Amino acid sequence: MKLARRGIVALAALLSLPAAAAGDPAAGRDKADTCVGCHGIPFYTNAYPTYRVPKLGGQQPAYIVAALKAYRSGDRAHPTMHAQAASMTDQDMEDIAAFLTQAPRHPADK
Repeated sequence: MKLARRGIVALAALLSLPAAAAGDPAAGRDKADTCVGCHGIPFYTNAYPTYRVPKLGGQQPAYIVAALKAYRSGDRAHPTMHAQAASMTDQDMEDIAAFLTQAPRHPADK
């Protein structure tokens, strides 16, 4: 019985760890140059229509990958993001997500 409890505790501890992106953060740093141009500038908004561009530092990798895939497929409508994601491979997306996951969050986005 003690062994079963220890196994459950160990499994719970593993499941509570943050999920790591399957990508390479070093490769993602190079691939994310165009991303941080907009998504890394504090308080950045575009010219028209005016909306706040979200900062991606510290975002969950699964969210970033899912969003990029949706932009690439056209399921999420945004012409600029579609153009950015259209030529990305799944590995590019994983690498970018791995880099952005490790990037610091902007204090205003917490």
